[in-house]
Amino acid sequence: MMADMTGSMITSVSDHSVANSTTALWEPNPTVPADVSVVTSSQSQIKDLFGLFCMVTLNLIALLANTGVMVAIARAPHLKRFAFVCHLCAVDLLCAILLMPLGIISSSPFFGTVVFTVLECQVYIFLNVFLICLSILTITAISLERYFYIVHPLRYEVKMTINLTISVMVLIWVKSLLLALVTLFGWPAYGPQSSIAAAHCSLHATHSRLRRVFGVLFSVICFLAPAVVIFSVYCAVYKVARSAALQQVPAVPTWVNTCPAKGRSDSINSQTNMIATTRTVPQRLSPERAFSGGKAAITLVFIVGQFLVCWLPYFIFHVQMSLTGSMQSPGDLEEAVTWLAYSSFAVNPFFYGLLNRQIRDELVKFRRCCLNQPTEVGASSQEASFQENFLQFIQRTISTPERRSSCSNSSPTNTLNQANVIPGKIPEEHA
Repeated sequence: MMADMTGSMITSVSDHSVANSTTALWEPNPTVPADVSVVTSSQSQIKDLFGLFCMVTLNLIALLANTGVMVAIARAPHLKRFAFVCHLCAVDLLCAILLMPLGIISSSPFFGTVVFTVLECQVYIFLNVFLICLSILTITAISLERYFYIVHPLRYEVKMTINLTISVMVLIWVKSLLLALVTLFGWPAYGPQSSIAAAHCSLHATHSRLRRVFGVLFSVICFLAPAVVIFSVYCAVYKVARSAALQQVPAVPTWVNTCPAKGRSDSINSQTNMIATTRTVPQRLSPERAFSGGKAAITLVFIVGQFLVCWLPYFIFHVQMSLTGSMQSPGDLEEAVTWLAYSSFAVNPFFYGLLNRQIRDELVKFRRCCLNQPTEVGASSQEASFQENFLQFIQRTISTPERRSSCSNSSPTNTLNQANVIPGKIPEEHA
């Protein structure tokens, strides 16, 4: 009896100690604040809210900037030659209307409960591939057009007709459409699923065997080949601008225009001295021309750099996801690279449109008309070259040597000959 009571007491004590140890394990650590989870949740909400704000801001900028450039080109007849720039703004405007809102729904956690049907997801992926390909191929066409305008201006004036422009645009649309149709026929294959969460509707979220092939094909056609063309074209443009800027022009002495014309008796001696002095004067590089060469380099670096910064992470991510076969992206990486690429739709109108002086002038006139403000009377922008764009300084740099060479033709000898001509006298011949 006593043994039974002793055993029961030992059992109860052991059970009580085990319960206390279990309770101690599950009790919160008194050193950790109780509101840590609340702080973490609030920080996550602030981050999500900031991300949503950035996405909506980029969408609004893309809408306003592309619309403004298109309005400016449509209002001015002399800007109709900016056909590819207008086409790029139209494509980016379609992206701002159709693609970017769907991207906000699929990327923001505030729309985490939204569910797409398989058809809706396929339409979203189709628009993604189609509009991205349209935009990048149009940028490539703009680069080629500016290459021929700067490097081969005569060939450009002869061959760059409205029929060629329309043909290039049609080719861009057909090529983009054929690539995007792959997403509807045979890819992606979602099996028995009837609906997909909006956050999982992505290029790499598929079980199809065409996944790897499409990822490589999409990257080569829409990024690798255009990037090589754009880089090569702008390198050639920079070489032309640099060679023109580094051309040395002989410094004209200041006394050529200030010294009065001397008598007829010493004209030959004066001419001899002036010719010898001009030949001995060292050639120097104009500071303005040296600055133009550096400005050309900076501008071209910005153009190529903007393209690479926006699109290189996007295509590297999708190629890596397609080749590794991973179904889930790490963290918020996919949203970050996607919206870095979408930012191109908001930046393109500034690089290819609003940096143009003529387009800015037309937008200012349009704003004054809307606000009923009187327009300033000045030189008509129609007198300027239709290609007075952000590469205008390159064209001026190339054409400056021709103007200076024509000015240098009026050498000191010719100047004094014209100043000392006696009416009715036969000019002297010099050996």
